[in-house]
Amino acid sequence: MSSDKIVVTSAVKGFALGMAAFFLLFSSYFAAAEEKKEAVADKPASLGQVEERWGIRPLSIRQTAEGYMLDFRYRIIDAEKAAPFFSPKIKPYLIDEASGAVMAVPNVPKVGSMRSTRKPVKDKNYAILFANPQMYIKPGRKVTVVIGDFKAEHLVVE
Repeated sequence: MSSDKIVVTSAVKGFALGMAAFFLLFSSYFAAAEEKKEAVADKPASLGQVEERWGIRPLSIRQTAEGYMLDFRYRIIDAEKAAPFFSPKIKPYLIDEASGAVMAVPNVPKVGSMRSTRKPVKDKNYAILFANPQMYIKPGRKVTVVIGDFKAEHLVVE
């Protein structure tokens, strides 16, 4: 019986250490992303303009992972136009419009980037996970998602 307790305790400690390392990793990506801060454009594009130009439809941005990540969901309308979103060379980031804070997409060892870099498929939904250290961005805040030249502005976090 005591050996079972030791195994469980070791597993819990290992899990806790892994999660701590995971969140520390997010903090380093947050700091690196600060260098990429850009001004938000003054004129927001309508949903129809975004779909026509970029081939995607933003669906939502929500807190996930107990608030330590932000989950941006979008649907592919035109796979050819949306192809640049999936390039591993492009590094998406998110800007909190109130403070200018920048959140990056974590690139975790063994898992890789928290987004898809495979060929997009029409009428399929995709997600990008952004780090949210210390649960900085709360529901109700407005954010801008930047992926290369694309900007989805004034999205409200759910």
